Amino acid sequence: MGNHVIISGATGNLGKDVVAKLTALHYTIHLNVREGKTSKYAGFSNVISYPADLSDQGQSENFVQKAIENAGSIHAGIFLAGGFAQGKLTDTEDADIEKMITMNFLTAFHLVKPLQKHFETQGGGQFIFIGARPALVAEQGMGSFAYTLSKSLLFQMADIINAEGKSKNITASVVVPSIIDTPDNRTAMPDADFNKWIPGSDMAESIAFILSETGQKMRQTIIKLYNNA
Repeated sequence: MGNHVIISGATGNLGKDVVAKLTALHYTIHLNVREGKTSKYAGFSNVISYPADLSDQGQSENFVQKAIENAGSIHAGIFLAGGFAQGKLTDTEDADIEKMITMNFLTAFHLVKPLQKHFETQGGGQFIFIGARPALVAEQGMGSFAYTLSKSLLFQMADIINAEGKSKNITASVVVPSIIDTPDNRTAMPDADFNKWIPGSDMAESIAFILSETGQKMRQTIIKLYNNA
């Protein structure tokens, strides 16, 4: 299937580490850039940027189709786009839930739908999602209800993809960090022990392994990168 992959959220902190790792492994990256934004990877010969707001279904589908046309075949979709918000259940409004679902679920779903059709046609493919520990451990999700709810949908979507993909060589994996070591998280939690967190480079290594020849043989995969956090 070649080494062409689609990545959402590639311009974020985690995205930089993932793009650096995969380009070093000679993958060709197809990524979206929102209107008015400039790609950080303009000088990379194996990174192709497309204008697309992933909250819009039509723009997302156009992005996927253009990437397929350029690549001929897409090997995997890697979904890094998302956002976080605090708020207990009793403090959460409809708009808070809608915002988190758009950022964390729909930005992935809008790409999964056309990619699923492409993978079925070509005989296989991989989906890689970024989960969140609060979606697996309810006690940790109490202070971020809308965020946790939206992230839980990714696990459900991965389960459904795996159920449908058993006979089609289509798999979905979820990489679940505790806390990713990013500048934003350090600013938000300045007194934390950063050595207990997960570097973005470790997340990138896990994604590269899932894409590897061995990783492609894994099924119903959830990789928990918790370190000591």
